[in-house]
Amino acid sequence: MLSHLFRPIQIGNMTSKNRLLMSAMSINFGVDENCCVTDQLVQYFIERAKGGVGMMLVGGGSVHPGGQELPDLPQMYNDDCIPALTDMVKRVKKYDTLFGVQLMHGGRQSYLPQKVAPSAIPAPAVVKGEVRALEINEIKDLVACFGDSARRCQASGFDFVELHSAHGYLINQFLALNSNIRTDEYGGSFENRARFLFEIIEDIQEKTGKDFPIGVRINGKDYIENGWQLEDTARIAPMLERAGVAYIHVSGGVYGSTELTIPSMYTPHGCFVHLAQEVRKHVSIPVITVGRIKYPDHANRIIKEGKADMVALGRSIIADPYYPEKAKSGEFEKIRPCIGCCLGCIHAVLAKEPGSCVVNPDVGREYKLKDETGPEKIITVLITGAGPAGMAAARQFALLGHKTILCETKDASGGLLDLASKAPGREELNDILTFFKNEMTVLGVDVRYNTPLSVELINQINPDQVILATGSMPEMPVIKGLFQTKMDLVTNVDVISGTERVGEKVIVLGGGMTGLITADFLADQGKEVVVLNRKKSFAEEMSSNDRYYLRERLKKGNVVLYKKVSIKAFTDNGVTFKANGEDISLSGFTSVVISEKHSPIRDAKKLEKKTKASFHFIGDAKSPRHLMYCISEAEEIARSV
Repeated sequence: MLSHLFRPIQIGNMTSKNRLLMSAMSINFGVDENCCVTDQLVQYFIERAKGGVGMMLVGGGSVHPGGQELPDLPQMYNDDCIPALTDMVKRVKKYDTLFGVQLMHGGRQSYLPQKVAPSAIPAPAVVKGEVRALEINEIKDLVACFGDSARRCQASGFDFVELHSAHGYLINQFLALNSNIRTDEYGGSFENRARFLFEIIEDIQEKTGKDFPIGVRINGKDYIENGWQLEDTARIAPMLERAGVAYIHVSGGVYGSTELTIPSMYTPHGCFVHLAQEVRKHVSIPVITVGRIKYPDHANRIIKEGKADMVALGRSIIADPYYPEKAKSGEFEKIRPCIGCCLGCIHAVLAKEPGSCVVNPDVGREYKLKDETGPEKIITVLITGAGPAGMAAARQFALLGHKTILCETKDASGGLLDLASKAPGREELNDILTFFKNEMTVLGVDVRYNTPLSVELINQINPDQVILATGSMPEMPVIKGLFQTKMDLVTNVDVISGTERVGEKVIVLGGGMTGLITADFLADQGKEVVVLNRKKSFAEEMSSNDRYYLRERLKKGNVVLYKKVSIKAFTDNGVTFKANGEDISLSGFTSVVISEKHSPIRDAKKLEKKTKASFHFIGDAKSPRHLMYCISEAEEIARSV
């Protein structure tokens, strides 16, 4: 079915069993105080090697302590790291995968107080702080650091290394005109700016031999003013091939670019494929593409149509380590899907926290779960509420072998997440709901719709545990004039569900995630929208990457945003308030949409006194928060009871 994707490919002196590469990701966990890898990182990679991917990369392999991108990434700059790396390689390679390390130096994008770069120009976004320009002798030392790190990788048993020359890190900083204004042999002309990269390749080959494969990850385009362009990549690609590089991995974006290196659900699938397609015209070595390639048939089509030779998957392999195995067997519906929210992965990592995944709470916990056994006693579990938390709990209980009944008051599952998936650009949220619904069928969960929790139901089922995943509802604030206004007063749930219609000029009260999504939903219909946010920031609960694309959408719509709002009163057709020290009065509006706080729905708790079963709240019924907490709590409750 996916004959192109699962055809072997020769890369240098290596043969990959399929065309899937697990791309390097700075996951920010699994190292000790000396940044040597631990069992946590080993088990993370073992789980994904078992899943059938052809090639894998360790991310964030720092070649120098001054270039550490994040605090908890593996070091490659000290021989003391070799024993732990050797142990990891031996354990991972039992599962027939090619295993490599991405070598990098963060340069001006390092999370360190003392930053170095080709020129003393700070990073345009994310990482703040002064930057010092490298001296010639320091550049030569860093070239040697890359070579020595590659030697350590080879000594540890890795199959290959990849040079991170993309995403605004040090090598990319040398290549791009906006970050390199040197006037010596490492700046100015194209050849001079590329010198650092080619000296690194040469140094690695001298220390590892020319048969040790070197891949290069490079931007097809920086997507920033005066940055590296596609014509530059097309020009350097044949030079890389002549230098003996085994493959070219084409990506895009830097910190502060208009297209983000880790794009969210708003971005079209295959957003960087066209870059790899152009590069492939200029070389005969394999070209790897990346960028929101989520569905197996899409990946197969890219290979079939000759747009790239391999496909790199990052977040999809985080979300489901067994993506390759399931894709190969045609079990697409069993793949736990990445939803492109960027919250558990890149957002957490950039906050210097351990990486994780909204849809897969086991990320980073593989080493704790590896010896997990079934329950000592099979119990009967009754779950009420078939939103994401309820279905995730039902799935986990059923996987553990418990008798599981899921009841839902409505005639369909999905809860508020189903509504959220109806907003423009957020349709992929429905993918995780579809996954859970399929799992209910596969695992034989007894799902009962139009069935509220009642004493009669509890007595009939006689459960040992009752899980309340009853969700939440919008909370009405008490504000002067709000309930006296002549404007229509509705909630974001009313609007997105279609149960209430609003006029052409709308006030949205609330600048969190739901408020902005609601504003976008209305603007997409041509409405004129004003958002009143009583907090100091917009949509703080969203990942910065996801929020960026939403904010860009709102700029194109007829939406005005106010923050730090102090509301004086609502009037018959408007509102008076203060924002940023300025008194503002708006009029001529027809509707107010409440989209601030949500309150948990806990009415079913009163039934606990009438049964011997233990009751537990999860998800929004416990406390309205992000989807990540809903799913993680759901799986944890199943393991803990």
